[in-house]
Amino acid sequence: MERFVVGTGRCGSTLLSRMLDVAPGTLSVSEFFNGLDATARFDPQPISGAALLELIAREQPFVTAVLRRGYSVEEITYPFADQPGSRESRGRRREHDPLPWILVSMLPRLSAEPDALFEKLCTFARTLPEQPPRDHYLDLFAWLCEQLGQCRWIERSGSSIEYAPDLVRLYPEARFVHLHRAGPEVALSMREHHAYRLPISLLYDAPLASGLRVSESAPLDLAATPDPDDTVSQILASRPPAEYFGRYWSDQLLRGKPALDALPRGRVLEIAFEELVRRPGPVMREIAEFFELDRGDDHPEWIEGAAALVRGVPPLRAPKLDTGERERLQEACQPGAGLMDSPGEPS
Repeated sequence: MERFVVGTGRCGSTLLSRMLDVAPGTLSVSEFFNGLDATARFDPQPISGAALLELIAREQPFVTAVLRRGYSVEEITYPFADQPGSRESRGRRREHDPLPWILVSMLPRLSAEPDALFEKLCTFARTLPEQPPRDHYLDLFAWLCEQLGQCRWIERSGSSIEYAPDLVRLYPEARFVHLHRAGPEVALSMREHHAYRLPISLLYDAPLASGLRVSESAPLDLAATPDPDDTVSQILASRPPAEYFGRYWSDQLLRGKPALDALPRGRVLEIAFEELVRRPGPVMREIAEFFELDRGDDHPEWIEGAAALVRGVPPLRAPKLDTGERERLQEACQPGAGLMDSPGEPS
């Protein structure tokens, strides 16, 4: 069985991924698909193992652009050589070096020695036959399970609801947990997240602090030497109105939710983030049963450890907005909220 957790960005899926990682025999594959070239990651044409390696080891230019300007991204777990810590715990790459995508978050979450695991993975990938990427991914995940002593994998990436239709099409027997969170809260979290602020501002031509829109500033050059006046730096230093991020939340759901809704019963489990953090034990038991992580065990011991990772219900941000901004944000979220059973803002 292929297992995926899908959701919008900033919906709490990183927490769920960490909770699932506690389950015995489970490899929680985090942030694999979302940083791959969107034009190639689900291409039906066969590619060689070497071509697969080039795809998954390519740097993600938005991540590099953010890091080079001194901004942090919490999902980046690679232990850069120039970061604090013991020499033994540091990686081989420095913070401003181009970072292969699977070293951004995925491999560092799986191993204390991500560079060594990366080298072994590169060697394995080159041995793979010519086949469609979807088959390469299955071989890669199976190899990781074998290397790390696990018997199953669950893939989870931020903003994965966008390409849920591709996952549904390519893995027709897969099961999906759809983790969703109130749109205004997601939007406000995205606004504070630099790796989201940059692409969303570009996508919707958001206004900059200078008063100009992105399209009115200098041509975008992600590889340019950082300068306070370059467009990337201006975007990262700006604070666009919240409704742009609410619009993105809605658009993500509009692109992906219908594909999940069309699946037969038993293939999709809808989970609200708000319920996960309020009732972590019961919700994780429901997820474990759905993913068949503990067949025949009504009270698996690992559930308690997973629930302990929850640090309470995060404080709401939307009620702190002024009335006008809150109303504009709710309006931007309404198309996506209309696809969900819950309203666009928690009661």
